[in-house]
Amino acid sequence: MENTTNRRKALTAATVGAAALMVSTTARASRAEKEGPVKVVYHVTQGDAQGSRCLGNVRNHLAADPTAKIVVVGNGAGIDFMLNGAVDGKGAEFAGLIGGLAAQGVSFRVCNNTLTSRKISKDRVLLDATIVPSGVAEAANLQYREGYAYICP
Repeated sequence: MENTTNRRKALTAATVGAAALMVSTTARASRAEKEGPVKVVYHVTQGDAQGSRCLGNVRNHLAADPTAKIVVVGNGAGIDFMLNGAVDGKGAEFAGLIGGLAAQGVSFRVCNNTLTSRKISKDRVLLDATIVPSGVAEAANLQYREGYAYICP
């Protein structure tokens, strides 16, 4: 008898939990329709390892929320993975992954101040990336003026 009561309690708890999850998911979808997509700026300031982590985070982010509006801004060494010929730790070029993410609507922005100070030619920047005057100013404008959440991977 006690075993049956415990099973009923467990089944009731599971049913309530599933219903709550369904309501939560529906509420999130409804909220997204009203408020628009989540907007996020990923700000990369370090070398290829941070760029690699950033791209992994962006992939995971889009898998969880395909409607997210994502901008990746690089300055300093954070532009390196957005240059032609840049490779990850396993020797794979970043260009393919960046191109795939750009096709999903991710925007990539490279700091012109960094290009100038490091004497890097603009033609080295991947075609899927846009050059902006200042990476720091771009990240700040996206966060403050356009309401983007700020993430530094």
